[in-house]
Amino acid sequence: MKHFRTLVIAVVLAVGSLTFASAQSKVAHINVQKLMSEMPEMKAAQAELKKLGENYQADIKTSYQELQNKMTLYKNESATKSQEENQKRAQEVEGMQQTIMQAQQQAQKELQSKELELLEPILQKANDAIQKVGKAKGFQYVLDTSPGAGVILADGTDILPDVKKELGF
Repeated sequence: MKHFRTLVIAVVLAVGSLTFASAQSKVAHINVQKLMSEMPEMKAAQAELKKLGENYQADIKTSYQELQNKMTLYKNESATKSQEENQKRAQEVEGMQQTIMQAQQQAQKELQSKELELLEPILQKANDAIQKVGKAKGFQYVLDTSPGAGVILADGTDILPDVKKELGF
């Protein structure tokens, strides 16, 4: 009877430890921000965005320079012009300033739109590779360890090298 009780306790402990072991989830982590920054597609997208931003900036700078020149001219000629003519010129300058501000805002919107357009397929590609590697390695959860992502401790398996390998770099 004593052996039977010991055997039952041993079986219960064995089944309990197996249940506990199978209940544990396999968790890995990856710094998605770092992965994306190292992707060749991201570097190309950043170069394209930089070039587009520089083009917008050059256009706005040219418009601003034209405004400065016109303001200087109008200031120098103001003494020889009528008050009505000076008021028209002031309104023209104000209109140019508003146009430049609108152009700046439009350029900013277009840059943001272009950034989203370029980054969406890159993020999707990274996500697909993370999913593929995570499933292939049998992980149930893959946490993002990018700064600000909310992960406090990342002491488990880092799959960044495997995902980079999957992406071919």
